[in-house]
Amino acid sequence: MGNTVAESLAAALRRHGVRDVFGQSLPSLFFLAAPEQSIRQVVYRAENAGGAMADGYARVTGRVGVVAAQNGPAATLLVPPLSEAFKASVPVLAIVQEVPRPARDRNAFQELDHVKLFSACAKAVHRLDDPARVDDYVDAAMTEAASGRPGPVVLLVPKDVLAEPVPVASTRRAQYGHFPLDRYVPGPDQIKQVAELLATARRPLVVAGGGVHGSGAAPELAELQQLASIPVATTAMGKGAVDETQPLSVGVIGYAMGVNGATRHARRLVEDADLILFVGTRTNENATDGWRLFPPSATYVHLDVDPVEVGRNYEALRLVGDAKLTLRALLDELSTRSLDYRAAAHEKVVAQIEAARREHQAQILPLAGSEASPIRPERIMRELDAQLTPDTIVVADASYSSVWMCNYLRARRAGQRFLAPRGLAGLGWGVPMALGAKAAHRDSPVVALVGDGGFAHCWAEIETAVRMGLPITVVVLNNGILGYQKHSELHQFATHTDAIDFAPVDHAAIAIACGARGARVESAAELADTLRAALASPVATVVDVITDPDAYPPISAWDGDPTLSELTGGTGR
Repeated sequence: MGNTVAESLAAALRRHGVRDVFGQSLPSLFFLAAPEQSIRQVVYRAENAGGAMADGYARVTGRVGVVAAQNGPAATLLVPPLSEAFKASVPVLAIVQEVPRPARDRNAFQELDHVKLFSACAKAVHRLDDPARVDDYVDAAMTEAASGRPGPVVLLVPKDVLAEPVPVASTRRAQYGHFPLDRYVPGPDQIKQVAELLATARRPLVVAGGGVHGSGAAPELAELQQLASIPVATTAMGKGAVDETQPLSVGVIGYAMGVNGATRHARRLVEDADLILFVGTRTNENATDGWRLFPPSATYVHLDVDPVEVGRNYEALRLVGDAKLTLRALLDELSTRSLDYRAAAHEKVVAQIEAARREHQAQILPLAGSEASPIRPERIMRELDAQLTPDTIVVADASYSSVWMCNYLRARRAGQRFLAPRGLAGLGWGVPMALGAKAAHRDSPVVALVGDGGFAHCWAEIETAVRMGLPITVVVLNNGILGYQKHSELHQFATHTDAIDFAPVDHAAIAIACGARGARVESAAELADTLRAALASPVATVVDVITDPDAYPPISAWDGDPTLSELTGGTGR
């Protein structure tokens, strides 16, 4: 007797390199078949978390993340994480069970039009109705997810189809589950033109986005940085694309370059650039500080795999192609040219970046060294940064957590991963993204940095961490408020709504109740030892840090706001 559709579906996924599928119970026939293909089921408590897990898994592996869910209400919960993956260019395959074919369009239990549901947050939506076409649809879904600009794809499978036999055994060998699936480069004339611009520019700057990580182009970017003595800044999604301890690395730029920002004093370097090379970035609002950061007088070059993004917000010389291969082509061309001008500028550029770093360190020293209670976030970041290794994966939730991570934690090597939901920046995805990253790299330390507001979205996934043996470290910045919301309202309206204040919550107790470790930190002196123990723990650990509610990160739009300055005694931040 031949395989069923469920068995063939599992075999097809395995052929494409799938080792893990994030799912709860349904489609049950698929998960019952998966172990025969050595596919591990990684559970979740809620589908929106499962989708974020698949997203985090894909980001750190270079393979398509796979999540499965039931029809109806479960499927609707996949919309937020698939929307994040869609905007952030992360390949995720969502397998969604549908009602049996005979029950379709008859108001069956939990029936929903999934095609319309996912149409705005997926590259494609397919329905597998024909048992003879399992391979066709799986191959198509994997190809669409991993090719061009990566993104999510949805495969709908009716419940009755999963049980049907497949009429012909598969003979396919193709493997499309990795990305970038296809790599291509611009023409040689474009490469020569850009190489000439880089070799002769007086004040060039590279701005690296998440596409550098997606392409695996960090080694080539580091080589370009050194060869041509070019300073490299990153977006939030591009953080870690270069070693941030390297003398030519600027740090994360964009909307968080306000007072006490790590790159605030490098703003002149950005504003004076005469040539800006964007690599793998959407030039979106936050990365460009509302499209105000970069000088209109500069010459722009935009390298991206998506031709629509190239030149979207800055008219640019177009380099449509894969970041890794295109940077390699630029390096090969530059190696044939004189780089004397760039070499002569090396010392001045390094000195400018170092001066900006020193000024920042001097400015934040009172906060980073503060013994105050509640604890300043800058102090928490200093203690956490001291314990990061080049192999540590850091995941930040949306809102303030992403800004603290980008400003105060440093990449120790080119290609180190710092994940954040920056596609749509939905709150609550930090912990599940961290679980997905840990499921992929069980030997790497994984730290999730979250606020108490975001953590409340996904407390239940701590039980998932315990059940699946995923010992992540969760650092909760517990300030008792929705911080970004409160301070944004104060900035805009000089008052705030009542919704921003929380009742007191002991997050360490929640962790312990789930079988994890929990530690509550109320004194800065306790931070270092508590974090060290958490990172060494064989089980998931929640470190609940009582954090100053009046501390807020360096959002540049808020500079000089008297309402916010009053919160910190007029010190600004």
